[in-house]
Amino acid sequence: MNWLNIVLALCIFMTVVSTSYWMLQRWVPDAGDRRLQLLAKPSGSRMSAWWHQVQPRLGALLHWLSDWATPPEVSSASHNPAPHLLRQRLVHAGIRQPQAPIVFYGLKTALCLLLPAVAYGFWWAVSASAPAGLSRLAFLLLACATGYYLPDVLLQWQISRRQARLFRGLPDALDLLRVCVQAGLGLDAAIERVGRDMQLSHGGISGEFALTSLELRAGLSRAAALQHLSDRIGLQSIESLVAVLIQADRFGSSISDALVLYSQTLRTQRRLMAEEAAAKLPVKLLIPLIFCIFPSLLTVLLGPVVISFQQHFQGVGG
Repeated sequence: MNWLNIVLALCIFMTVVSTSYWMLQRWVPDAGDRRLQLLAKPSGSRMSAWWHQVQPRLGALLHWLSDWATPPEVSSASHNPAPHLLRQRLVHAGIRQPQAPIVFYGLKTALCLLLPAVAYGFWWAVSASAPAGLSRLAFLLLACATGYYLPDVLLQWQISRRQARLFRGLPDALDLLRVCVQAGLGLDAAIERVGRDMQLSHGGISGEFALTSLELRAGLSRAAALQHLSDRIGLQSIESLVAVLIQADRFGSSISDALVLYSQTLRTQRRLMAEEAAAKLPVKLLIPLIFCIFPSLLTVLLGPVVISFQQHFQGVGG
């Protein structure tokens, strides 16, 4: 490493230290501010006091960064009653804050700017030389694209996880709802009972039913509250259940019979899904069988034979 690399490393080090010191002085409250916040909120911890101090500035920074990547229809979502696709995806992931789309686009912009710089510095630190020419441009573009699309991948992963948890809790919620209706409770009271009694076993589906019960208490119509339940979850099974309940309520048919019929349909659907997963299992086992187990078996079975042939031909040749 020549003197130019040493000077460049020192410059990068001083820049990082200066930036970190400026951010600490600007965002982290001093001891006096933390003491005042703890006295104002005795039950709060130091971490909560620090977060209350940092949160407005971090939100302002993300809001400023989001202007670079936010589409016009998202930036004017407060004046547009039509739901946006991103906001609906955030709700499916369990994120319901009004400023969530702005924060999401702010994170996309921040990662798009920071990840290339971090990757470039890591490459320079590992290889002791920066990438040059076309490889540098391709490397920076790849890091920038990774930072831009990484929040979308994480959001889709969170949506899949949450919907899988809700789908696992749906049969128990449906059975409890059916039992409550058959015991004489109305549909509104049954929904409230499901939201209250399933908090420990299935907290996700319990929270959704509890929110639906609050909407019914607030005076929202039953069809609208059930439709909101379907929109918040985004599962085909929930959409079918909501359609069954709305039709039974609209046409005056028995809700208990409708729930029994849908329970049988859901049970059949889950059995078919289990059979499909079992049918896919041999295909999924084929790859580890070929690349992991078969070479070991081949080595154990044919290894002694190969060694015996080798020793035999060496003895004949000698």
